[in-house]
Amino acid sequence: MTPARRAAVLGSPIAHSLSPVLHRAAYAELGLEDWSYDRFEVDEAALPGFIEGVDASWAGLSLTMPLKRAIIPLLDEISPTAASVEAVNTVVFTEDGRRVGDNTDIPGMIAALRERGVEKVESAAVLGAGATASSALAALAVICAGPVTAYVRSRERGDEMRGWGQRLGVDVRVADWAEGARALEAPLVIATTPAGTTDAVAADVPQNPGILFDVLYEPWPTVLAAAWAARGGPVVGGLDLLVHQAVLQVQQMTGLASGPLVAMRAAGEEALTRRHLDA
Repeated sequence: MTPARRAAVLGSPIAHSLSPVLHRAAYAELGLEDWSYDRFEVDEAALPGFIEGVDASWAGLSLTMPLKRAIIPLLDEISPTAASVEAVNTVVFTEDGRRVGDNTDIPGMIAALRERGVEKVESAAVLGAGATASSALAALAVICAGPVTAYVRSRERGDEMRGWGQRLGVDVRVADWAEGARALEAPLVIATTPAGTTDAVAADVPQNPGILFDVLYEPWPTVLAAAWAARGGPVVGGLDLLVHQAVLQVQQMTGLASGPLVAMRAAGEEALTRRHLDA
């Protein structure tokens, strides 16, 4: 028998999160009967109080917006991966009481692409310039041999993406969002924007598209993803990212060597199907 341990996802809003579904599926597959995983509505103001209330039964936390940067001052240590983008989505509580932060979004992106056979690309395009875009640049630092063009809405966002590129060692070139249709010609396109934002360029998917990585998982498929697939292009979706980063979280929080990817993905797909039917 394993001792009872707790974990949870924090954020605001949090009701939509699939993390409990994925982590609970992992615990069931791994035989961790006394482990629990919950969700808590926590904003930046409430975060310090929540962290102070954590006791020795807690194994770890998953963090979503707007907490990925707010958590950093409350930690004892963060990994180089998390430091590279100043964002933490995973906290592990060690046996000696330390709080250690990591970012599994970046290796999760790389793993999701590699699962589809994408090891290296010569160039890439990123649609958007938010927190997910910076994680995308960190992933591209590993798999992209050439320049990355970021399509953004403002000069300030462009400067931010150039700054992340310099920090991460990526040759970032900036283009105006109005030229977003040109992004679809890249060998790898990573769409990091909110639902509906890329709908307008879906009609411009080329005849022989490269690879699309659309980080959304709900609604799915997005208009862009559907148009891409209709052209025969490979599509990596937000659920792929969510599952791969969650597998890494399970490994870190439980200390086990691997997480049950297949079981977690099946649970996520089933949950999304139920949501669609209930809508």
